[in-house]
Amino acid sequence: MKFSMIFEAQMADPSPASERQVIRDCVEQAVFAEEMGFDRIWAVEHHSLTQYAHMSASEVFLSWVAAKTSRIRIGHGVVTMPFGYQHPVRVAERSAMLDVLSGGRVDIGSGRGATKQEMSMFGVRPEDTYPQMEEALRIISSAWRDETFEWHGSLDIGPGAVLPRPVQAPHPPLFMACSKHDTLKLAAELGVGALVLGFAGADDIREMRKVYDEAISVRGTERFVSTEVNDHFSALCPTIVLDDADAAYRIGTRGQRFFAESIAHWYGNGPKPTVYAEDEDHVAAMGRRRDELVAKLHEADIPARPADTGTYNAEHAYGTAGTAIDYVEQLRRIGVDEVMCLIQMGTVPQDVCMETIRQWGERVIPHFRALEGTAG
Repeated sequence: MKFSMIFEAQMADPSPASERQVIRDCVEQAVFAEEMGFDRIWAVEHHSLTQYAHMSASEVFLSWVAAKTSRIRIGHGVVTMPFGYQHPVRVAERSAMLDVLSGGRVDIGSGRGATKQEMSMFGVRPEDTYPQMEEALRIISSAWRDETFEWHGSLDIGPGAVLPRPVQAPHPPLFMACSKHDTLKLAAELGVGALVLGFAGADDIREMRKVYDEAISVRGTERFVSTEVNDHFSALCPTIVLDDADAAYRIGTRGQRFFAESIAHWYGNGPKPTVYAEDEDHVAAMGRRRDELVAKLHEADIPARPADTGTYNAEHAYGTAGTAIDYVEQLRRIGVDEVMCLIQMGTVPQDVCMETIRQWGERVIPHFRALEGTAG
C-alpha cells in the first residue's frame, strides 16, 4: 500500500499575502513528505475557485517540488483535460519535460474541470467535458508512444514529434478523478487508475472499490486509452494527527467543515465558506447541513448519494496516530492501493499540517510497512 498527500492550496483568507504564504507552505509540506517516507504527492488543477483551491498552475508547483526532492513521485491530481483549458499536446510536452527533469517520477491524472465558474473562465461547454477528457487521454498517450505522431478526431494534429520523450516508457501512469460510480466504471473501461474521494468514509470506499473491480472484471480492451493499463485505486483520507486527540479532532473537523462549505459553494451554489472558532461543534454543524441537503433532494425526488452528502461525514483519521492506524487498517482490508492524505484544508495551521506529516511518517506509515514486511 502506498501513501500520498494531495494539495489544493486552500485558504480561509484569500488575500494576496495569505495566498503567497499558503502556496509556500504547501511546498514545505511536500518536501517534508519525502523526508517522512510518503510515496507521492498530488496537486490539483482548479481555476478561479477562490478559497477552495488556488492551485491553478500545478505544473509549476510540481516542478518546484521536484527540484527540491529526489525520490517522491510527482502527481497531477488532476489536469483539466477539456481542450478549452489546454491543448493535449501541451499537456504531453510539459509532463514529459517534468518526467525528464524529475528522473521519471511523474503521474498524470485527468479531470473535467466541470464547475460553472471554471468552464465560464475558459469557454468550456459542459457537454464537451467527458468526450474531450477521454479524447485528450488518447491523444496524450499516443503522442508519448509514437515517435512521429498525428491525430485526426475532434482535433487535427500533426504529423510531428512531441518532444521531449518521457523517461518512463512508454509513458507516465494515467489516472482519472472519480467521485461517482459512473466515473469509476469509466476509469476501469479506459484502463486508467482511479483517484477516489473518500469523505463519505470507509463503507463508501468499500462500495467504490467493488464497483471498480467489477467493471475491471467485465471490460474488454476496445476502450483502453493506451497500450499500458493502470488499475491502481487511490482513496482520499482526510486526516489530522496530534498527540492531543481532542485538538486533532477539533482542528480536523473545522478544516473539513470549511472544505465542505467550499465545495457546496462552487459546485452547488451554496453560500461562501466562513471561518469558525475551533471550539464550535463542527460535527453537529456538518450533520445539520447534511440533513438539509438530504431533505432538499428528497423534496426534488432525487435520492441522496454518498457523493452528495459525504463531505459532511467526520469519521476519518482525526486524532492520535493510533486513530489513523485504525482507520487506515479499514482501508487496507478494503483493498485500497494508495491512501491519499488530505491534510492541507483551509483553516488548518501550518504547524499542525507539519506535525501531522511527521506523525504519519514516524508512526503510521512504518506500522503498515512492517505489516507488509511480515507478509512478505
